[in-house]
Amino acid sequence: MQILKKISLVILIIFYLVAGINHFRNPGSYLRIIPRYLPYPTVLNILAGGFELLFGILFVFSKTRSFAAWGTILMLIAFLPVHISMIGDAPLKLGSLTVTPFIAWIRLIILQPLLIWWAWWYTE
Repeated sequence: MQILKKISLVILIIFYLVAGINHFRNPGSYLRIIPRYLPYPTVLNILAGGFELLFGILFVFSKTRSFAAWGTILMLIAFLPVHISMIGDAPLKLGSLTVTPFIAWIRLIILQPLLIWWAWWYTE
């Protein structure tokens, strides 16, 4: 189990580093899914990308891993309005992917809880 957890950690770190960088490389996709009722979508996108990068880096070090895990969990909870809003906005194009209502529901009820659980695995 320990080797699986280490491999999972490396994948998690890469996932959040790539996701964080993508907020800056392709901001249009993220700006498109930020609910219209939230102010300053550009700032929110920058903050989201910055926190994903920060937590990805903090996961690397054992002393900051628990902080990164709890921060990631809170961040993912903060992202829930985006996923809820996507259900109502679907279908929508995100790059080459068309997010249908079905995909939006899967993101909300399967992907988000899975990502929260994955981060929680490193809270100890």
